[in-house]
Amino acid sequence: MRLVIQRSKEAKVTVDGKITGSINKGFVILVGVTHDDTEKDAAFLAEKAANLRVFEDETGKMNLSLLDVKGEILSVSQFTLFGDCRKGRRPNFMDAAKPDHAETVYEAFNSFLAEKGIKVETGVFGA
Repeated sequence: MRLVIQRSKEAKVTVDGKITGSINKGFVILVGVTHDDTEKDAAFLAEKAANLRVFEDETGKMNLSLLDVKGEILSVSQFTLFGDCRKGRRPNFMDAAKPDHAETVYEAFNSFLAEKGIKVETGVFGA
């Protein structure tokens, strides 16, 4: 799995002109899944993301996690994180998992975060 995590004051995702997910302070996470990823990988990365200390404390040091600041997550499935551009001029997405497997692992990732009491909003898988 690959995650791209970005802190956000607020964020939303729109699909076909409709807002499918929106958050206040927290993370926007792009989630890429490859063939051999499992729910165990999803649990590991959910734990990592929830406890990543990148929010400032009262002294201005990045010492607080998403859990500490009661942040939210906007999770967006993103197969392009496994795009390979080493050869030619067109990306190769052979390392991205097939949709049925990717959706299962992606949903598991989101569930593990929600089990920690984190509000998780999403886009629409495959949109």
